[in-house]
Amino acid sequence: MRTKFLGAALATAAALTLTACGGSGSASGDKPVADVSAEPRKAGAITLDSPKAKPDLVLTDTSEKKYELVKETKGRPVLLYFGYTYCPDVCSTVVSDIAAAEKKLPKEDQDKLQVVFVTTDPERDTPRRMREWLDAQGGQDIVGLTGDFATIEAAAKPLGILVEPPKKEKDGSVTVSHGAEVVGFSPKDDGGHWIFTASSTSEQYAADLPKIVKGENP
Repeated sequence: MRTKFLGAALATAAALTLTACGGSGSASGDKPVADVSAEPRKAGAITLDSPKAKPDLVLTDTSEKKYELVKETKGRPVLLYFGYTYCPDVCSTVVSDIAAAEKKLPKEDQDKLQVVFVTTDPERDTPRRMREWLDAQGGQDIVGLTGDFATIEAAAKPLGILVEPPKKEKDGSVTVSHGAEVVGFSPKDDGGHWIFTASSTSEQYAADLPKIVKGENP
């Protein structure tokens, strides 16, 4: 299902799906809690009326090497998601859904598509931690990026994705608030033409990705 979405309304969509997750301040495995402020309409890709520029983001990947988003993904279809590995449910669901849908693509299209996960909790999300977590979600081909929080926040803002600094609570837990949208970039012009919400299912990704890989509207 194709939905035309006004670019000016993107920030509103981001606000609706801002996810606040609280977790342990360490990697001890204590179960965190999450509160999603609003449940968005279930939908596949939302087509924007004007494309978003791909952020000129330079961070560190899970091999601890510099990764330049614009350079590394030029001319490739890209799905970009901001989240964190200690997220109790939303992030793992989104990433695992994308990973499952990607595996349904023909091998040639799998090789073209680049999925990028940018942490919103860089202090705890080390390269090693992210690699292990992404692999556990089935995302062995997903690029994980970490680095300076201010850089990450600055990259998310023009996309209409809200990212807030992790906050340590009095009980020692950590609250990390972030928008749950996935931005799809076209291989034709490297512009962000599509948005998936946190409620987009693996089946909806699988239905839309074949066209997105070709730079076509689902």
